[in-house]
Amino acid sequence: MKGNSHLKNRISFLGAVSIGIGGMIGAGIFSILGVVAQAAGSAMWLSFLIGGFIILFSTYSYAKLGAKYPSTGGAVEFLVQGWGKGVMSGGINVFMWIGYIISIALYAQGFAAYCQTFFTNTASSFMTKTISISIVLLFAFINMLGASSVGKSELIIVIIKVSILILFAAVGMFYIHPDYLAIATWPSSQSILFGTGILFIGYEGFGLITNAAGDMLNPHQNLPRALYLSVFIVIAIYLAVSITVIGNLSPHQIFIAGDYALAAAAKPFLGSMGFKLISIAALFSTASAINATLFGAANVSYMIARDGELSPFFSRTEWRGATEGLLITTALVIIFILFFNLAGVTMMGSSAFLLIYAAVNAGHLKILSNTGANLLLVLIGCLLCIAMFCLLEIYTYQHAPAAVYTMIVLLGGSFLLERFFYFRRVLSL
Repeated sequence: MKGNSHLKNRISFLGAVSIGIGGMIGAGIFSILGVVAQAAGSAMWLSFLIGGFIILFSTYSYAKLGAKYPSTGGAVEFLVQGWGKGVMSGGINVFMWIGYIISIALYAQGFAAYCQTFFTNTASSFMTKTISISIVLLFAFINMLGASSVGKSELIIVIIKVSILILFAAVGMFYIHPDYLAIATWPSSQSILFGTGILFIGYEGFGLITNAAGDMLNPHQNLPRALYLSVFIVIAIYLAVSITVIGNLSPHQIFIAGDYALAAAAKPFLGSMGFKLISIAALFSTASAINATLFGAANVSYMIARDGELSPFFSRTEWRGATEGLLITTALVIIFILFFNLAGVTMMGSSAFLLIYAAVNAGHLKILSNTGANLLLVLIGCLLCIAMFCLLEIYTYQHAPAAVYTMIVLLGGSFLLERFFYFRRVLSL
């Protein structure tokens, strides 16, 4: 009977796919289109395609690592396996956890912004913070109910938001202005690549599936399948949506619309109801991103603490079986919401995860004999992430230098924190 209960709390294949899609199609597609259009212009859809091509190499690496080392830690476990328990793996792991915390806070603020459009035209800071904190607490409670609750809730949310986006793209394709997509209007290849770097945070959620491997049925088979399926679905959706947007609005109009570019693109063919429809999709999208990322972040903090790179109390079990890492992660998200304006560090998210993927791929190169992965594919994945990271840093420094400085501080702080717990662990032996 106990065994059956344990199996019932497992994440299904569809639940894992939903976590990946929910993590990827989060706030990104709804809020970064204006920024991407500023760099890539009418070739924005090509930036999404290039980004999808690049992420497939890391997907291959994660699939091989996840099948060999299934756990609730995902990339945390991969870094430890590749680099060993030390400064490198510990520092990157802490940095990844911080990156998840910032992402959740950003998603929560995006949810609050869209939510307020339904009952007011003048959003207040107090209401934004209240709604943001409330949605984070709601999904923290869902995570406390167990892994299966996360998977089931993600499946429902993903079906709704993907259906709305597919409807948007399918109808919008019939109203496209071909001259908006003409090759003659494309910017330089460098600008297109800059756009790829900026939007990369839109693909970062695929790795959350590996955080569910420890709670997944038959992870050796289902994990790779869930990774590839979710990534291919998201690439297709991003292409369809970006082509529809750029085909209905000029790059200047997209940039002016900013956070609501997707909703603005729906007005020409869906009218005022189009704005509301896309706003509903945005609510479901940001909500599922909070849910999936909170699940991944809690597992990351647990695994880091288990390996001695954070205080052991992060891995203690508290109310309803939830780890204290989940409660601490939730509390830190709330602190970011209350005291930090994250608008200036949006591009930092893409930079952070490009760096993390590069580190995972580099570590994978050291254990290829264990995973059976192809050397060339893993090496290409690593080099592509490093190249995109460098390009994005150049662009970010030109347009938002504070984001570069902030990332340096957070990265350095992550290694200092890891170093502190490393010496503490050594002294206790």
